Amino acid sequence: MRVAVLSSGGKDSCAAWWWATCRGWEVSVLVTLVVEGDSPMFQVPNTRLVEAQASAAGVAWEHRVIDGTEGPDFEALQDMLEAYELDGFVSGALRSDYQRNRLERLGEKMGLNTWTPLWHQDPMDHLRGLASHGFDVLVTSVSAEGLDEAWLGRVLDHATLDALEPLAKKHRFNVDGEGGEYETLVVRAPMFPEGLDLQWSKVWDGRRGHLIVN
Repeated sequence: MRVAVLSSGGKDSCAAWWWATCRGWEVSVLVTLVVEGDSPMFQVPNTRLVEAQASAAGVAWEHRVIDGTEGPDFEALQDMLEAYELDGFVSGALRSDYQRNRLERLGEKMGLNTWTPLWHQDPMDHLRGLASHGFDVLVTSVSAEGLDEAWLGRVLDHATLDALEPLAKKHRFNVDGEGGEYETLVVRAPMFPEGLDLQWSKVWDGRRGHLIVN
């Protein structure tokens, strides 16, 4: 099975990539839409760093720069997918029907299989599974009450998750960041166990913030 993985570099798309690898499939390419602006569909911060993940894993990387507008975003995605001989593509969608439905319609249009292996996984089981299987998940942005500047640059290991879970309950945000409460970048994973050598600086406005990662 030859597949593409739609990847932002964050925890969910990397988990989907790992799922495909564990099934023995050939991951032919990581595909990234780099959004300059806002998008209800795709992660925005630090997506160009998928190139470093792909290089570390020895996998091809394709990307297009978009402004996030619905319509042109999937035209760019289709263009990248058509450049490879694929049986389908894999995404890290968790609970967004909007995301999943759009991806499934694209797959039908292109005659490709689509997989969303994380769909409706228990959030804490998902996060703890990543921590247990060698994923170093870096918090790269925060925008929810209860998540302050100190969370920027933290890795979601078991100790960090022990602190995150009660905060999510207290402040009523999604513990897995599904609502955009925080964004992540995977800096080490079973697909690239040597990890990425990165440096970053923090941007904080008093309520929300993000990392500028090099």
